[in-house]
Amino acid sequence: MSVGLLIVTHDGLGAVLLDSARQALGRCPLRTEVLGAGAECDPEDLYRRATGLCSALDDGDGVLVLTDLYGATPSNVAERLVDSRQDRRLVAGLNLPMLIRVFNYPDMGLEGLVAKALSAGRDGVLQVAGAAA
Repeated sequence: MSVGLLIVTHDGLGAVLLDSARQALGRCPLRTEVLGAGAECDPEDLYRRATGLCSALDDGDGVLVLTDLYGATPSNVAERLVDSRQDRRLVAGLNLPMLIRVFNYPDMGLEGLVAKALSAGRDGVLQVAGAAA
């Protein structure tokens, strides 16, 4: 068994990030589903679909939910998924380094994957060149 991964983002962002991570790694080592929220989506419908995906992804080790922008509809729906649940965690601010780092530790437990996601999200954002502000 392993942790399931649900990616909930605006429109097709999650699918593009997942495809990029698969290309970089040559595989997708975790059971993963993507749910995109279009501009006209019904949050209740999105929540019902996300709930079903979480249930399908959970083999007993829990589900990590990654979302793009904290406070937006995808994040708000995802937050409802994890409220009062011991077997689900949410990390907002999804980026490609975060997703690749999570995929590099497919045997890690839920809490460990949360820590990896957070550290990769922070460590993957840096100024590479140019004058400092």
